[in-house]
Amino acid sequence: MNPARTIAQASLSLLFAFLLAGTGLAAEKPNIVLLFIDDWAWNGTPVPMNDGMENSRMPVVQMPNVERLAREGMKFTNAYASPQCSPSRVCVQTGQSSPRNGFTVFMNDGRQEYFDEKGYPDFPVIPCISDMTIDKDAVTIPEALKPLGYVSAHIGKWHMRGDPGDEGYVLHDGDTSNTPGNTLPAGANQRLPDDLTDPKLMFSVTEKALGFMTEQANAGQPFYVQISHYAMHEGRECLPETREKYTQHPLVQAYYQKIGKTAETVKRKEDPAIWLGMGDDLDGRIGAVLGRISELGIADNTYVVLVSDNGYRHKELQLTKGLTQPHHAAKWWVWQGGIRVPMIVRGPGIKAGSVFNGNVVNYDFLPTFVDWAGGDPTTLKNIDGISLASYMTGKPPTEAFLQRNLYFHYPHYRSSMPHSAIVSGNHKLLHFYDQPQIPMLFDLSKDMGEVKNIASQHPETHKKLYDEMMGYFKNVGARIPKRNPDFAPKVYQQDKDFELRKIWGAFEGNRLLEEDEK
Repeated sequence: MNPARTIAQASLSLLFAFLLAGTGLAAEKPNIVLLFIDDWAWNGTPVPMNDGMENSRMPVVQMPNVERLAREGMKFTNAYASPQCSPSRVCVQTGQSSPRNGFTVFMNDGRQEYFDEKGYPDFPVIPCISDMTIDKDAVTIPEALKPLGYVSAHIGKWHMRGDPGDEGYVLHDGDTSNTPGNTLPAGANQRLPDDLTDPKLMFSVTEKALGFMTEQANAGQPFYVQISHYAMHEGRECLPETREKYTQHPLVQAYYQKIGKTAETVKRKEDPAIWLGMGDDLDGRIGAVLGRISELGIADNTYVVLVSDNGYRHKELQLTKGLTQPHHAAKWWVWQGGIRVPMIVRGPGIKAGSVFNGNVVNYDFLPTFVDWAGGDPTTLKNIDGISLASYMTGKPPTEAFLQRNLYFHYPHYRSSMPHSAIVSGNHKLLHFYDQPQIPMLFDLSKDMGEVKNIASQHPETHKKLYDEMMGYFKNVGARIPKRNPDFAPKVYQQDKDFELRKIWGAFEGNRLLEEDEK
């Protein structure tokens, strides 16, 4: 074949494709926007995650743009993440569960001795080390999307160590942690400064993302952008005028009175008006993203995913008299309070106001995004996630999907203790490595708060799920805590978090739901 002719034909093909693109005749690949919110509980939005369940939402905070997304998209009532932010971020990027990718906690330095230095040598079990970065052989979102014609950006909190550019992101903020988002010194002030204009970097992060979206849309380039907000993480910040709006709320005023403070004397860390204001300001930045998508004329061809990185425990819910926490425990735990999160998705083919009740998890995002981009998610190797694309467009979930196993693994101490869980359909098994003799099983369809341990009534189900979990851990090479031969009970009982571990650890029979309100 004549090389010159071949080059000419290729050039003509490229020119023809370019002309088609200019006339809008070329098939357009959808854009993908992931709004990744930090430390946001399942019940932390004004949208009820479970219709008719009043304590599945935060009724005080005003977030009209989040409510708009729910009206225009699909709400996921049973979305799961990881119990801590960094492992969750690695799951999202790799499509792998934490036991498989080995990144189970951020707060270690890769040495087993680290935990001895942190004060755990006398504790019941020997905690595990964690991977320090994303595995080099793992395929990340931008690496999977680039061959499909995408350019990717990651704006905001990274918190996985390493360089986002090495993972395929062409625009990013580098190896960021929580620190940049805490623009105010911890404990240095009792009030918000009057000149605060960029709380939690919400405004600058959003502006950078808007610039990227605008540039790519104007170039006709399909894009993926992950806007990883520092809100709603502790280190409360909001615009002073937004806080002022919430200090006047009757429930906030009642809270001030209850703790013996006023809007002028309450500390920033304990001020619900700042937390509520942070959510309000965040919603405004979400609205700015939605507005820019409309202005660019790409709304019909852009997926918007709103989700939290881990479960949390917003005490602000107790501002509303009579409402209790819907879930047990909090961040750092694989109880529902630590791993269940809000999730809403809007985009092409997704029915407005729809609801999906099947279990979904953070490591489902990678194969879903590949599916949206026109790729084949089944070609992704060594992942645990499943594409949700067809379910979002109305395909009924299969029984195999509904009953699949989701794995959660936290083999570490902090305020919590080493423990793991498997969710399979409506059943959930928990395993505490310091008390392996206490089997734990719950029916989440009847017991969302994990109050009634039914393992003794259903030993076959417990054994099946336990064997499947431990078999999976072995297959993927998960690190498993071991009993500590030097365990010193008296030393352990003097630890500041001992009482919490007693309340939130393993139990037989029923526990008191009221313990969650302490």
